[in-house]
Amino acid sequence: MIRFLLPGAAALLLLAAVPAGAADLTRAARNYDAYCAQCHGVNRDGKGVNTAAMAVQPRDHTDAKGMESLPDDQIFKAIKDGGLGVNKSVLMPAWGSVMSDAEIKDLVAYLRQVCKCGPGR
Repeated sequence: MIRFLLPGAAALLLLAAVPAGAADLTRAARNYDAYCAQCHGVNRDGKGVNTAAMAVQPRDHTDAKGMESLPDDQIFKAIKDGGLGVNKSVLMPAWGSVMSDAEIKDLVAYLRQVCKCGPGR
């Protein structure tokens, strides 16, 4: 007997075949593009379109040395609570009401991939 899958069921089967980590990093990259790239840049180098008028320049996420010095929990807190949450620039908005904790954790993991550095100290 041949059974046909509905399109939604086929999509679920395809998603099940994708490793969870890969899907989470893909979502994190999309979130970065939507919420972070305006300041941190499409190249993740701190040179976004909004930086010309900023007194404090955004962090360069491709800087392995600088990023490696930051603990994951501090990066998480900076994203969730904004710059003020970690005694940094008021220009860094809080994204905790926009992204879930899981999405923010994924974004921290994504930033570690961007900087090609391990978890911070």
